[in-house]
Amino acid sequence: MGKIIATLLGLMTLLLGSGLWIGLGLIAIGAGLVALFRPGMPGLKLLAQQAYNVVVSPELLALPLFILMAEILFRTRISEALFTGLSPWLRRVPGRLSHLTVLGCTLFASVCGSSAATTATVGRIAAKELIDRGYNRDLVTGSLAGAGTLGFLIPPSTIMIIYGVMAEESILRLFIAGIVPGLLLAAAYMGYLALRAWIDPSVVGAAPPPTSFGEKLRALRGLGPLLLLIGGVIGSMYGGIASPTEAATVGVAFAMLIGFAQRTLTLRNLMTAARQAAESCAMIGLIMIGAVFLSTVIGYLGVPRAIAETIQSWGMSPLMLIVVLLVFYILLGTVMEGLGIIVMTLPITLPLALAAGYDKIWFGIFLVIVVEMAQITPPVGFNLTVIQRLTGDSMARITRATMPFFFIMAGFVMVIAVFPEIIDFLPKLLRD
Repeated sequence: MGKIIATLLGLMTLLLGSGLWIGLGLIAIGAGLVALFRPGMPGLKLLAQQAYNVVVSPELLALPLFILMAEILFRTRISEALFTGLSPWLRRVPGRLSHLTVLGCTLFASVCGSSAATTATVGRIAAKELIDRGYNRDLVTGSLAGAGTLGFLIPPSTIMIIYGVMAEESILRLFIAGIVPGLLLAAAYMGYLALRAWIDPSVVGAAPPPTSFGEKLRALRGLGPLLLLIGGVIGSMYGGIASPTEAATVGVAFAMLIGFAQRTLTLRNLMTAARQAAESCAMIGLIMIGAVFLSTVIGYLGVPRAIAETIQSWGMSPLMLIVVLLVFYILLGTVMEGLGIIVMTLPITLPLALAAGYDKIWFGIFLVIVVEMAQITPPVGFNLTVIQRLTGDSMARITRATMPFFFIMAGFVMVIAVFPEIIDFLPKLLRD
């Protein structure tokens, strides 16, 4: 078994480190293991079967629709509506408009499912406006990077769909389980911003001009389309009216209506959004095929079972196991993006978590949060790259600004490890 594991790690280092596409790299690793250790196994037939299973999976049908919805919304004036609608309500809140990044990302994440799209959409207006109003530049970019990751945690989430398919868990239950952790993490971000403003008032700009209650209500009208979209997508799923796939279809239709009503979505923009969504789905599909194929191969070779038995023999407590996995995923996040981390490690780490007493729903939320951390971990962290394009700041400065939010996420992981009912109680409540 040691030879198989050493070969697996060597092939991963060689192929994925060479810059080969992740999907092709995973297929090549699986094929190499078959050729070396199971030459009698029909590897090509197995690959074709797994590719077919991925392509026809009904649970994955929601994925391209949610990606298309995010691409369409990116071409609307949702970001401007978030800024103008929320600003009047934050005048007296400690931290003032610095909370706009967190609140804006939380609302947009409710209909997006993509961390990068959430960061880019909210950041293209909020970052410039806040910096121009005298808010601390590092506080703005750091909060945007941290809050942008909520696009993965607050449902609908593309990462949750992929995890649900691979772990054979209900996507709707995963969506429900992400609500409370997502809101609590957003509250933790806002608490940090309020604390920073209380300790050093110079990090926030001057208060916006006073507005009457009527003006505040009128400002919220711009949020009407977004709230309607959230109600249509989330409400239809949790109300039992629609499946995730059907809700995604509703979301695409609403997003197109918003774009056409705002006169920002042209036929050319719509075609561009569809093309970019298709490119993203093709990339994800190839990775999924490679991941499922490799998972099947290493399962036949007994690698997950051997690793699980070895780690269990160390006698670690469940909490210590989570600490080890957290450090492991943080290190992976420095060299890999989130989707690759999940598909490559899930066949090994999921059995460990189940043996430690955690269920698939809890481990799915844990994985989403550590993938969020990978989004803001240099040098690969994609959210950092998005913010660099928006602000022009150096990667080193953005990374330093993001570190407080990185540690907030790390602390939150330990909180849900000690109190797993934070994740479990809502799915159990709705199921009962």
